[in-house]
Amino acid sequence: MLSNPAASFAKTITVASLAELQKAIDNAVAGDVILLKNGVYTTTDNIVVKSKGTSAKPITIAAETIAGAEINGTGGLSIQNPATYVIIRGFKFTNASGKNEIAAGSSFCQWTRNIFETVGEGNYLSIIGNDHQVDYNTFQNKNALGKFIGVRGVGKQIAERLWIHHNYFHNFSKQTGNGAEAVQFGLSGFSLSSSNSVFEYNLFENCEGENELLSVKSSAVTIRYNTVRDCKAQMTLRHGNFDKVYGNYFTKTPGLRIFGDDHIIYSNYFEDCNVAINIGNGGAEVADGAPLTSHDRPDRILIAFNTLVNNKSNILLTPRTPIGLGATSVTIANNLIQGGEDAVSINGPFANPKWEGNVIYKVKGPGSIPEGAYKILDPKLVRDATGTFHLQGVNPALNATGDNPLITVDMDGQVRKQPLQVGADQVSKAPVVARILTPELVGYKAK
Repeated sequence: MLSNPAASFAKTITVASLAELQKAIDNAVAGDVILLKNGVYTTTDNIVVKSKGTSAKPITIAAETIAGAEINGTGGLSIQNPATYVIIRGFKFTNASGKNEIAAGSSFCQWTRNIFETVGEGNYLSIIGNDHQVDYNTFQNKNALGKFIGVRGVGKQIAERLWIHHNYFHNFSKQTGNGAEAVQFGLSGFSLSSSNSVFEYNLFENCEGENELLSVKSSAVTIRYNTVRDCKAQMTLRHGNFDKVYGNYFTKTPGLRIFGDDHIIYSNYFEDCNVAINIGNGGAEVADGAPLTSHDRPDRILIAFNTLVNNKSNILLTPRTPIGLGATSVTIANNLIQGGEDAVSINGPFANPKWEGNVIYKVKGPGSIPEGAYKILDPKLVRDATGTFHLQGVNPALNATGDNPLITVDMDGQVRKQPLQVGADQVSKAPVVARILTPELVGYKAK
């Protein structure tokens, strides 16, 4: 007997209950679109997704309209092995925290245009599997321990090849315990594994769950073109090596703190921060066998081509009691520092530094920058339409010093061409692909 070929054809299925939703998910084939009618749905168990779409024909599980279907109750939505190429779109999740997840063994799934405001302690969304995308979601109004997003992995390997972009993280009230980062990218045990993930074009506002905002505890993560505004928590490279941080905007925040080795920090913009760039004073050396939980001494860090404007404290290596290991082989080059206290203040061991080409203006003084590694010059910065300071035009006096093959783009995402100019901005006629973000540009309502 011949099977019915129509049985495997992709279709659109509209459902009006959680039972119908689960049945449609269980029976889904590549290309199916499952729509949950607008309304409020109360879970007692997880909605489980193990469906398998394809790159050309993903399975879409969506609200009838964006933000129209609300999931609450004690369960959540769990994408599990062997799910692949599944899109979750348009839901409002107000269910119990710790239930929404992308589990190990799943791959190539996407969460887009959702609102997360889950209840109680735990993560709004946990990511364990590889090759997932989380974009244009709004994570809001958290007042409990846990994270908006917690990235994990399996064994000692962090989740790989994630793309997290254009999300809006806002309103995370201060907690009394540790474990309330807005986003945590790994744990100490994952820190020496490479993620090769990109975290870009995300906006943080009014987040102060704890002292760390985006806490990176893994290696080979690219953090670019994000904006941190009015947050009392600090973006932190806490554990791991070979991370790239460039083209980000920090305003009215404690800026960026650095531990670990071989990080590249360039073309970032800091205004009205305290501190802007905080070089960690190492408590131990992981390469020599110290525990992965240590404050690993920063080694071979490049801090270059950043613009710092009107920060109370600019570039700082903080004291440590008892005396710390400091940092080694740090390059501080071609930064533009205007306003605030000393341009650089080093308060601990600082072996084999490289200093060159920094421009300072209206600061208290050069601080720890040696003679010959800075010049005092008015860069004639002006605010542009986005409200950030840029150069007015090409000024040969602001040309950079040295060979800088790793500096490829500026704060606007424009490709840098010779001669490079100091600071985060390169005068260019190339298209602008990055800017300081506002809520209208990110989250579930973004155009």
